[in-house]
Parts: sequence; structure tokens; C-alpha cells
Amino acid sequence: MTASIRGLGLLLLLCALGGCAAQRAVVSGAPSLHGRDGIVELAETPFFPEDALQCGPAALATVLGAAGVETHPDALAREVYTPGLGGSLQLELIAAARARGFVPYVIAPEVDALFAELVAGRPVLVLQNLRLRTWPAWHYAVVIGVDPGTEQVLLRSGAERRLGMPAAQFLRSWDRAGRWGLVLLEPGRLPARPDRGRYFDAVAGLEETGRHTAAAVAWAAGLAAWPGDPVARFGHATASYLGGDLDAARTGYEALLAVEPDHAAALNNLAHLLADLGCAASARVLAMRAVAVAPEGGAIAAAAADTLAGLPVDGVDARNCAPFTPAMP
Repeated sequence: MTASIRGLGLLLLLCALGGCAAQRAVVSGAPSLHGRDGIVELAETPFFPEDALQCGPAALATVLGAAGVETHPDALAREVYTPGLGGSLQLELIAAARARGFVPYVIAPEVDALFAELVAGRPVLVLQNLRLRTWPAWHYAVVIGVDPGTEQVLLRSGAERRLGMPAAQFLRSWDRAGRWGLVLLEPGRLPARPDRGRYFDAVAGLEETGRHTAAAVAWAAGLAAWPGDPVARFGHATASYLGGDLDAARTGYEALLAVEPDHAAALNNLAHLLADLGCAASARVLAMRAVAVAPEGGAIAAAAADTLAGLPVDGVDARNCAPFTPAMP
């Protein structure tokens, strides 16, 4: 009896670790794979065997290589590997991808969102916990395919070029890591299942790196997906301004102000732009409006006050200054 109990305890532990997964139609039942026959596999995805716990650099090198950037985990380790942690943080992987001009997009925590990226031709960098929530073993891998026939998820993982993991087992390991997954988008491309908030956060992060032209392209894609969206419109106008495309910036700000005339940040930025063009009188009108409508005590109010203070009281517009006429949204 004691041996039987001990054996049952071992069996339960192995199940908890993902060793005896009951099969469910995780893959074959996925909506994104409906109507597709056979394996979905991105077989040309590069492979870098993991070296000494450096699964983060290896996984990042894999998705960068799939996106056309030749690199090696050793070159990335200096950026994304933290010896004190014995691993890499998600934010470090995201920052390294941004530094190479990509829009790193964190997918929705849904298995079908992951599969949809594979169908779109993008491998997905995932974080797994290969043990328990209370006894974690963190691991980065890259999902490169799925096999509906065998209910397997295919990964570049550790020393395995093509690891076939039972889908239910993979899903548990992904669950225990918060279902975090990352794809690399070229500016102007949208994820397979665009989520407004996630996409906007990703593009804003790219803009913070100073890649304003790339950010403007990415915001334009956002405007195409969510026409007239005020956040996308403001982001596109601002990235265009910082990237030197003043015509696109002015058009964007005016279009936004046509529907949101009290958008304090747009008023302030357009005032700056007009001042740059020598339209001091028009700029002052907008800056005064920005000061009047900005929430008191906030950062926008302070910026608008600084803008207004920097404009001459008796400034005049140059002859080539077109009057401010908000564009139609």
C-alpha cells in the first residue's frame, strides 16, 4: 500500500510538471487554423543552440534572424543577459528589438493569437515556466509551428532545433509564465490580430527610442486600422514633426483639432510648429488656447505656458503663413 501511495504521489508530481498531459484539441480546434490542412511550420526560422542558460539571447537571435537581421546570441548577450539574474528580462528583449528598428508587439494572452501569428509567417518568442508557479524554471523559446494531427506545438528550444511538445503541456508551461509572447513587426505592418492598446503601446515605445520616421510609419498603419483614432492621429503627427515632415505634422494636428478643438497637447505642438515656420501670431493664438484648456497643474499646462512665454507678444505671421483651417477628419 505504501509503495502504491508513493507511486501515485510520483505520478501526480510528474503530471504537475507536464509529463502526462491529457490531450485536448488545442491545435486542431483553433479558429486561426480552420480550413488549413497539415502542419503549419516556419521551417526556415534560424536555430541557435542555447548556451549556458542564455535562452533569452538565443530566442531573440532566432526571431531577429527570421525577420531578416543577421546576428548571434553572443552579440546580444551583452544587451539582454543579466548575470546576476542568470537570465534575461522581457523588457531587455523588447528594448533590443526596438534598437534594431522593429515594433516589438506583445500578443494577447490567447493561444489562438499565437497561432494566428504563425499563419501570418511570424515566429513567436514565448516565456515558459517548465516547473511550478511556486518552484519556477523560466525558459525562453520560439514557437515555429503547430501540428494539428498530433496536437503538438513545434519550438526552437534549448538544444532542440525542432522540439515537438504536446499542445496541452505547452499551454500549461505558457500559463505558468503569464502567457507572454512577442512578435517583431516591421514599421507599417500590423499583427495578425491587432489589439489597439497593445499596438499603440508598442509604437509609442519605438518612438521613445528616437526612431521618429519609423514611428510615423507605424502610427500611419494604426490610423489605417483605426481610422480617425485620436491617439493614432496625435502620435502620427508628433512623430512626423519630430522626424522633420512638417506638412504631414500640420495636417495631422489640424485634422485632430477639427474634431477635438480643445486637445491641449495638439494645440501646443501645432503652436510650436507654426512658430518654426515663422507664423508667430498664429502660434501665439494656439498657445493661448492650449494654456486655457490644459488641465491645471499638469505637464501639458506647463509645456503650453513655456511655449506661450517663448513667443513674442507683438509677433506677426510671415507672408507665406497659411491661416489655421482645421482639416476635415
